[in-house]
Amino acid sequence: MPETIAIIGASGKLGGATLSALLSHGLAPPESVVALTSAAEGSNKWASLAARGVRVRHARYEDPASLEAALAGVHTFFLISTPEIALDFTEADGTPLGPGRETRHFAAIDAAARAGVRRLVYSSLAFASGARGRRSAAEGGFGGVGGNESKADVMRAHLRTEAYLRRAAEESRFDEVVAAREGLYGESWPLYLGYFSPRGWDDERAAVKLAGDGKICWTAIRDLGVANALVLAAPPGKYAGFHAFYLSTPPRTAKDLKEVAALVGEARGREVVVEIVGRREHERHYIEDRGMDGPAVRWWASTYDALEARECVVDDPTLEELLNSVGEKPTPFHETVRAMVKKSD
Repeated sequence: MPETIAIIGASGKLGGATLSALLSHGLAPPESVVALTSAAEGSNKWASLAARGVRVRHARYEDPASLEAALAGVHTFFLISTPEIALDFTEADGTPLGPGRETRHFAAIDAAARAGVRRLVYSSLAFASGARGRRSAAEGGFGGVGGNESKADVMRAHLRTEAYLRRAAEESRFDEVVAAREGLYGESWPLYLGYFSPRGWDDERAAVKLAGDGKICWTAIRDLGVANALVLAAPPGKYAGFHAFYLSTPPRTAKDLKEVAALVGEARGREVVVEIVGRREHERHYIEDRGMDGPAVRWWASTYDALEARECVVDDPTLEELLNSVGEKPTPFHETVRAMVKKSD
């Protein structure tokens, strides 16, 4: 009987892509996969997961007891970071430390250890990259990581979770721990492009105000699903101890937000222009002119500081190596943009 693999958030974007890849590539038989969901038994989400032949169990990030019970008998656990980003807003706003999303992650890690999980894979995020030498997953450590600091508030909870996982590995709470810094979703470009919505721009020349700009190695969610599935299905011992790496497209494919705007403009037949206005004006514009939530805007605005510091230019071959092992190549970013714009028309 193959080792059991559990995925939290199995009906979400990354979890769903990973589950699909496990099954479609024959990396794990359905009966050895446990889909964890916060949905109630009998709901459409529950039924949709069960229809794929996998085992479905109820678990919630905010309920460690439910996680511990759901992870009973599980060997490998894919801990996808919680989407509750509002937990991070207070610290970004200058108020006392946390609790941020990392508290949910810590509780999930502890629950997994109590349940007897032996391998834990965590979905971190592809910030804090640097220009140091290329190192793949097989060599251990981050490929080209410049350090464990980031200007982006969105990365704070991830860095703290990575540190917690490293300690867990050192204390032998798990046999294998992997921190995979997932490439910035190619499908998330509207968020970075000023919450852009093609349907919301009727002008011939749409102007998007941003705090800053920088290159990003955009990575398709489907490709991340395949890479994560291969890591989860790896034979025991491959990632013994603590391993950390990026799952991201290479620097030669990176595009900044002005280049993204050009691709969007080309796809929609109407120009999209990026105006770099600095962080203060960026925050004022989206809070006052666009009526958006202040803490959320200020938290997200720090992302542009990270982009300007080239934190999202990733030089790690791990994604390409994993995809090549099953005869696949990374999805070109321009194809993702074109498909999303066309779908919105």
